Amino acid sequence: MKRQQIRKLLLIISLMLFPIIAWYFSPYLIIQGATEGIINGSFIVFCTMLVGSVFFGRMFCGWLCPMGGMQECLMAVNDRPAKQGWRNRIKYIIWTVWIMAVILCFVFHKGKIQMDFFYMTDHGISVADIYNYVIYYGVIFLVLIPAVIGGRRTFCHYFCWMAPFMAIGTKVRKFLHLPGLHIKAEKEKCISCKKCNRSCPMGLDVCTMISEEKDFGTECIQCGVCVDNCPKKALAFRMGYSDKMK
Repeated sequence: MKRQQIRKLLLIISLMLFPIIAWYFSPYLIIQGATEGIINGSFIVFCTMLVGSVFFGRMFCGWLCPMGGMQECLMAVNDRPAKQGWRNRIKYIIWTVWIMAVILCFVFHKGKIQMDFFYMTDHGISVADIYNYVIYYGVIFLVLIPAVIGGRRTFCHYFCWMAPFMAIGTKVRKFLHLPGLHIKAEKEKCISCKKCNRSCPMGLDVCTMISEEKDFGTECIQCGVCVDNCPKKALAFRMGYSDKMK
């Protein structure tokens, strides 16, 4: 099975499992748990994403994220690249406000800090009650509407509360000059056919980044679609030190 077929299969499986695993990606449950002095499952998952991204970047977004899978399915509805620039910073504002809220809740909690991975789940299952479907479908539409209106993975670009963790991890790797997964480009092989641009799920201008020898940045989700669509094999996955540390 080819790499992109495997990737899409993993995304579909993750999306199908979302009713079970949804609460492990909940920013609200982290705040609620913090008010009770509880480190819950989503807190641990987000910390794992931060550590993992130091070495693998935003690979979770490209290969395992259930909402990433849904947005790629929605590309059949709207396949336009999402407008970027300053809009990509919206998620960092949301994330900063949320992180401050979490810290304050833990600081003002009186009592011992405990760990409960399955906090607010029924035997580890997120949507175990019929009323939970109201919240579940609220989250679904929160992701669906921007993707339908704005195009490819708009929610990932503008609003995702998990993306900043992995962006920070990627920045930490570059700052500390640590080895990690990245896409290596060979400028001399590029023929500017722009198949990479047309196929990128994140709508990145890959061709320009190759010609200007720029780092792919923190919006790259390591999906490898550009790698697999390049007719001249000018792009390739590499695990190690990046030539570009900018």
